[in-house]
Amino acid sequence: MATREIADRIYSVGTIDWDLRYFDAIMPTPRGSSYNAYLVKGSEKTALIDTCKPNDEADFITNLMRLDQHSLDYIVIDHAEQDHSGLLPLLLEIFPSAKVVTNETCKGLLLAMHHLEEVEERFIVIGDRDTLSLGDKTLKFYLAPWVHWPDTMFTEVVEDKVLFTTDFLGTHYAAPTLYQDDESPDYLEAAKRYYAAIMMPFRSSVQEHLKLIDEIAPKIIGPSHGPVLRMSAKIIDLYRNWSGDSPKNLVIVAYVSMHGSTELMTKFLVDDLVQRGIPVQQYNLLETDTGVLGSAIVDAATIVIATPTVLFGPHPVAVNAAYLIRALRPKVQQIAFIGSYGWGTNAVNYLGEMLSPLSAKMLEPVYIRGQPEETAITALHEMANAIQEHHKTL
Repeated sequence: MATREIADRIYSVGTIDWDLRYFDAIMPTPRGSSYNAYLVKGSEKTALIDTCKPNDEADFITNLMRLDQHSLDYIVIDHAEQDHSGLLPLLLEIFPSAKVVTNETCKGLLLAMHHLEEVEERFIVIGDRDTLSLGDKTLKFYLAPWVHWPDTMFTEVVEDKVLFTTDFLGTHYAAPTLYQDDESPDYLEAAKRYYAAIMMPFRSSVQEHLKLIDEIAPKIIGPSHGPVLRMSAKIIDLYRNWSGDSPKNLVIVAYVSMHGSTELMTKFLVDDLVQRGIPVQQYNLLETDTGVLGSAIVDAATIVIATPTVLFGPHPVAVNAAYLIRALRPKVQQIAFIGSYGWGTNAVNYLGEMLSPLSAKMLEPVYIRGQPEETAITALHEMANAIQEHHKTL
């Protein structure tokens, strides 16, 4: 990725991975990603804000050399994960006078992850709203624990109203442009996927840190992944909606079927909801990746998991879906289970225990033996009634 100036003597110096298809071996990234880092040149001192993953070292160092950057005074690490701090050991060798600026929690993680005990004296530990002068530019630090990790912090270039937010407000989205038209459907889809997988588990903290963004009122936001944002970016309002406590009038039905019985039940329930005018989206768990499902549940008021029984429990892909839902902690208000079995089942209890931490209301399950008959159809109709009654209140 070429170096680009985003404000007076503030440069984007990160790298792009066009071919990345899975982030952290778990999150599908069909549009690739970028690993953003920023160089801030003051009249007296120069600071690098974050680094990138270790195998991008050639591109990263090339970017610094393009700016004739043969020395660094400070390396600010806003978050310790390897995709942001991966080149720190190398940079400390290349720039022997550079100091590492970070918070106490992040320092501990960096020392452990990168075995930097021998250079611990080169660390400068800052607190919330501390400042660091670069001459005619001032860095101000805001601790932001649990907006992602416990070590997360933001860094502001005060005079230029530029705020670096590490993973917060980022997107796994590789693009040749520095700024992205945030009306682009591709970008907005990628942004929602990113929010669901990385930010949604910390919804309450997201809400609090959106208030901090309002307080700081930056002109430009530089996240660690994806495009740089000009304010007022649409993504801010989307984050308010996504992280808010009020779900949409939306039902997500995630299903898997082995011999057709559960698929028939799914089809009947979905058709019944459609006839009532209730927005519903159906996902085959054998074909739906975790990014799509995670994005789908961001707004849902009701989630239905439909699964046959496998060896007394749920189908493994239904277990994976339930684990994902529990881990991401969406604002869902109702959860339901439907499906079938042959000689015996404990699928409903298994899934119910998995999802109990969400504190959502569990609707009466519809779990039948064999193919659905009139009794099952009636029970599914009653489930649709219960869903409709709740969705009238949304």
